[in-house]
This record gives sequence, C-alpha cells and structure tokens, in this order.
Amino acid sequence: MNRRQMLVGAGATVAVAGATAYATLSAMGSPSDYAEGIASLRAPLAHTPSGLDLVRYATLAPNGHNTQPWRFRLGAKRIEILPDFSRRTPVVDPDDHHLFVSLGCAAENLSLASAARGAPGVVGFDPRGGVVRFDFERAAAIPSAMFDAIGRRQSTRGVYDGRGVDTATLTMLAKAVATVPGVGLVLMTDRTQIDRLRDLVLAGNDAQMADDAFVRELKSWLRFNPQQALRTRDGLYSVASGNPALPDWLGPPAFDWFSTAQSQNEQYARQIRSSAGIAVFVGAGAHPEHWVRVGQACQRFALQATALGMKHAFLNQPVEVPRLRPELASLVGLPGRRPDIVIRFGYGPATPWSARRRAESVIIT
Repeated sequence: MNRRQMLVGAGATVAVAGATAYATLSAMGSPSDYAEGIASLRAPLAHTPSGLDLVRYATLAPNGHNTQPWRFRLGAKRIEILPDFSRRTPVVDPDDHHLFVSLGCAAENLSLASAARGAPGVVGFDPRGGVVRFDFERAAAIPSAMFDAIGRRQSTRGVYDGRGVDTATLTMLAKAVATVPGVGLVLMTDRTQIDRLRDLVLAGNDAQMADDAFVRELKSWLRFNPQQALRTRDGLYSVASGNPALPDWLGPPAFDWFSTAQSQNEQYARQIRSSAGIAVFVGAGAHPEHWVRVGQACQRFALQATALGMKHAFLNQPVEVPRLRPELASLVGLPGRRPDIVIRFGYGPATPWSARRRAESVIIT
C-alpha cells in the first residue's frame, strides 16, 4: 500500500523534448485517453449487482504498489478472496504483510458494497491457504457514507493545504475503525510528534533507496505514461504524483537520474508538513489473519476520511524497514508491538485515478 514518489524535474522534461519524436510522444497516450479508459471502473454500483459488479467494487481498494494481489471465487452465498502470490513484492514485503493487508482492504469494500445492496455478511479468514471469506444473506439494505465513498477514494500523494481537523472529525475517524476487533489506532495531530514520525519516514526512505534490490522492484511496478498504465492496468502511475509522462524506454533511466533519496525526502517532508495528521494502525498480532483485519480497519478509516472531504496517502517506510519498527511503536505508545500501517490525512486536490484490472480477469472458478 505504500505508493512511492518519482521526482523527475525539469531536466527530464527537457530530455523528453530533445530525445523523443512525435510518434513516440503519441504512443504514450494522453491524460484524457487514460481517464476515458478507466472511467468504467468507478461507475456506480447497480442496485441489483452481479458478483462481477461486487468484485469490481472490491478491487477499488488500496494495495501495495498497486500490484492487486488478489483473486476472487464466487459462490451462492459466499465470495472468497484468495492471495495471488504471483504478484508478491518480496523485497519491500518479504513476509506478505502488505499483501494480506490489501486483501483486508478489498474485503471491507466488498462487505460495505454488498450490505448497501441488500446482502450484508461477515468477513472471515481461513488460514489454510490464507483465504478471506465473505459469507452473506439477503436482508434489508444497509446504506452508509463509507459505501458511497468507495468510488471516490484515492491515495492522494501530493501536498495538502495545511488545514487542521477538529475533535469531532477525529472522533468520527476513530469510530469508523473501532468496529474492527483487535486493531489499535493512534491519531497524531501534535506537530512535535508528527516531526518525529517524519524523521522515521525519511530514515526508512534513505535505507530503501540505498537498497539496489528495492529500487529494482519498485521500478518494475512504475508506469511512466498513460498508455503503459492502460496496457498493464496495474502498478504505480507516476503521472498521478505530478510527474511528466515519459516514454516506456526513458522512464526507468530517468528515475535513476533524477529520483534520489534526497529529492524524495524533501517531497515527503513537504507532504507531511501539509497534512492535518497521521494515523498509525497496530494489529493484535503478526499473522495474516491480523493483517487482514488491519486492512479492513485502515480501509474504513480511508473511506470515512473520503466521506468527510479529506484525502489520504500511505507512509509505510517505518513499518517496512524492520529496525525502525520498535522506535515507531514507542512513538505511538505501544512498545513491543509491531506497527502495521501509517497514513497521513488532510485536505487537498484530487489526482488522476489508479488503474485496476478488469473484474473478469481476477475471478477464478
């Protein structure tokens, strides 16, 4: 779920202008082509949705590097979400923590969408194979502001406007998470505490950007132009972070030239400074079932924030670099626990949506 910044400056734009012919630029596609190509993903859910429609809504959930590491199996009164280990990110996520958190986010979308259309149910976990189960029955519809926010939610990785949030808003965010058992939430709004969190993020980014294997894995999931993002329908669309579109062949070397730990750290510091607060999620244990619940909780938080007009983005470096976890746990007052997810939140502009694979391509029999 941690979406990395690719900071490419004016030098990259000049390189594109000087080295790329018109035909190559045309082959990159346009923002309008991209927006049109993914518009159907966020179409309103039918009042009597098919299983395919419910899966489409489930896949709008956040997930690490936008790998979409899930498959769905449809039954009469059950939908199963299976981990797709072919889409692992073993360097940044060696124990599949983020993978199972992603499954939990998808399960929460599925639960909210199904309940809103008259089929509320219960999310469970089968440790044999790490399968998330959603069992449902036909009953009265349970509409909710969080369901309404599913199609609008996005991880917004830009600078926010610096506005704070009031106590009532923080209470609503906390209540959205409280319904998921076994997940702790710590909300930071004190600037001194946020600055300490910022230092952990920057230290984690330094460590990751110094790791050649991490950088190779990250680059393999970057999508540098609209056409590439539409072709794969996965990965991190760099244009969504405010970067210029680059041809497929230029994107990877441009990343090496211009995206440094220092430039990223400067951007992360600006983003954190502009945020209203930071949310840290801590599960009851360090096993896939706990991570699925963390995913449900952080998705409920993200959807409630969206319903309240806020944006959010993930800052997971301090949980991805093991040596930083104890310091983060102490910072949030939970020494000895393993922190799971870090999210910044605040008020900011919308950015281009991330692509998703079509629902039919992730359903298995």
